[in-house]
Amino acid sequence: MANGTTGVDPKLLEILVCPLTKGPLRYDAAAQELVSEQAGLAYPIRDGIPIMLVDEARKLDDRAR
Repeated sequence: MANGTTGVDPKLLEILVCPLTKGPLRYDAAAQELVSEQAGLAYPIRDGIPIMLVDEARKLDDRAR
């Protein structure tokens, strides 16, 4: 990001949805992931870019939900 912080543009977060469920995503700044509670998946963010591919997502365990 231009300001030197890591993260995702808030405007982008407003329009992104889970590609599997089309449901909302929660931004996890500590893990640098976008979490879909409905799908039980966490999509990685690499270099500020959300990787919105189901094959790249990490399955959440029950404790993480």
